[in-house]
Amino acid sequence: MLDFYTAPTPNGYKVAIALEEMQLPYTLHALDLGEQDQKKPEFLAINPNGRIPAIVDRYADDFAVFESGAILMYLAEKSGKFLSPDRKVRSIVLQWLMFQMSGVGPMMGQAAVFINYFPEKLPSAIARYQNETRRLLGVLNQRLATVEYLAGDYSIADMATWPWVQIAPKLDVEVGELPHLQRWLKAIGDRPAVQKGMQVPPHYSDAERIARASKIVTK
Repeated sequence: MLDFYTAPTPNGYKVAIALEEMQLPYTLHALDLGEQDQKKPEFLAINPNGRIPAIVDRYADDFAVFESGAILMYLAEKSGKFLSPDRKVRSIVLQWLMFQMSGVGPMMGQAAVFINYFPEKLPSAIARYQNETRRLLGVLNQRLATVEYLAGDYSIADMATWPWVQIAPKLDVEVGELPHLQRWLKAIGDRPAVQKGMQVPPHYSDAERIARASKIVTK
């Protein structure tokens, strides 16, 4: 059994989707980020960085894993799914996973902070992160013009990237002129395991989400 510590954020949804796709049993522990549950000693013992998501593998001597990309790799290896053993194919998956971890997530995350949560509006900062988001989505669109999924076959790279890309309209970044990205968004969004994972834990309302995130930013 896996203990899964998370909250309704794109990084949390990555792991929820993976758990559902891989059909791995887990116990959900939903953290309230607005109440700083992720900074409490019991969670810091699992992830000293105080961020979600994290897992504890009770079948592996209570082995803890934090950082969403590392969790996806661990789960893929544990289940034997969505990460090819072939060296070259595996490398392609990990390249696109790292692209999400180093670019898509951080840039879109900063755009979200400055648009929705920062105590003052900084147009230059907003434009900087929106423009970089557009550039990164363009890279994805170009890639998806030649392959069905980011690494060819559906993989943890797609699971990591989709929860972020699907929030682009909330950042005033449109994907209407990116047809290959749109096709990919729909194909993944139609998967039953993705739909189920996106409800783990249940969404905050927009007002609740902004209130919780604003508390985090101002602390």
